[in-house]
Amino acid sequence: MEEVLLEELIVYGTVFLLCGLTVWLYLRKKNKKTIETVQKVEVAKEEGLFEPVSLYPYIDLNTCIGSGACITACPEKDILGIVDGVATVINTSNCIGHGACFHDCPVEAITLRIGTEKRGVDLPHVSEEYETNIKGMYIAGELGGMGLIKNSVEQGQQAMKSIAKNKKTSKENVLDVVIIGAGPAGISATLAAKELGLSAITLEQDSLGGTVYTFPRSKIVMTTPMDLPLYGKAKLYDTSKDELLQLWKKVIDEHDLEIIEHTKVESIVPAADETFKVTTNTGNEYVCNQVLLSIGRRGTPRKLGVPGEDTHKVAYRLLEPEQISNKKIIVVGGGDSAIESALLLKDKNEVVLSYRKDKFSRLKPKNREKIEEAMAKATINVLYNSNLISIGEQSVLLGTDDDQIEIDNDLVYIFAGGELPTSFLQNAGIEITKRHGHIMKKH
Repeated sequence: MEEVLLEELIVYGTVFLLCGLTVWLYLRKKNKKTIETVQKVEVAKEEGLFEPVSLYPYIDLNTCIGSGACITACPEKDILGIVDGVATVINTSNCIGHGACFHDCPVEAITLRIGTEKRGVDLPHVSEEYETNIKGMYIAGELGGMGLIKNSVEQGQQAMKSIAKNKKTSKENVLDVVIIGAGPAGISATLAAKELGLSAITLEQDSLGGTVYTFPRSKIVMTTPMDLPLYGKAKLYDTSKDELLQLWKKVIDEHDLEIIEHTKVESIVPAADETFKVTTNTGNEYVCNQVLLSIGRRGTPRKLGVPGEDTHKVAYRLLEPEQISNKKIIVVGGGDSAIESALLLKDKNEVVLSYRKDKFSRLKPKNREKIEEAMAKATINVLYNSNLISIGEQSVLLGTDDDQIEIDNDLVYIFAGGELPTSFLQNAGIEITKRHGHIMKKH
């Protein structure tokens, strides 16, 4: 009897020890993850990456159960982590709005938001149906806060379905819809309009693809499949700009769609008969029953206003870096676009990167690694605390804390961001409000 009791005590004791060891290992691992995440958050704060700049995940700590599903779902690195059993944001500035975390959270503890208590973001008023405060005028894509290509493509389709649902009786010389902007949302909307039997025309101030067109040729722009009207599911993994543009062109050509490039819309004027008159910089006018705006948030590139900026040697986007060689180039800016352009130009050219601050902030991790490596190898000359003062025919003048420097120069690329087309929207009657922590709904 005593032997049986002893054996039972040994079994229970072993089970207890194993359970205790398991719990201890779990808590140790959990504590280690917490320490690692806290350290990453501190680094993100130091580097200016903790505060969001666009769409970002907001976590309800009272609802979060710390499952880690959001971290697994996020295709980016170190956007989210776990601290003390609940999720937290880390490099929030690098979030590009996939929304995978929002969809995969098992307890719906995540909402997608734009703007914070400290930093508001100007957004137009858009309903669940993508309609603005002006009846018959719709917005889809980046302008409404959803900047990711896949999100914009989805919104372009959904907005066009709303437009089709509210289709008015056809009139002679009156289009069902004019689509302004041929970026991801605009192209998707153009295809959807054809699929839904709507008469439409698409106007683009630059080239097909909008902002995507301005990306470096090899830049990866798509990492997940998307549904494209008139085409079906496009299986896109590690897809470059060129591959995506070729796909769009193929579908557009096959269905004989009308997209007019290099045509800027100057005004949208509502008429008494509830139509709209859309006027372009070429003097053409289009009358339509409804309008879809898919023009992006950046609008016109921001200029520095320095002497010589209007010369032919100055550009605000890098289109064909492989065609540029043996040039002395100044790249102005400290964001990802400036860094990526400087990196693409450095192998065949002499590149100077001018940045007005004392260090880079809010860079994507890969860009930070590459620029630091280039600086270490002296393949790019980075001048912190410098400002472009003037641009001459064969040189530029830079101002620093201590002095002014004249540098021999052939080309200047300026990446100072873009100006939100606020006045254009307001002239069309669209209401714009500065939003703080505004919840974005994924339709």
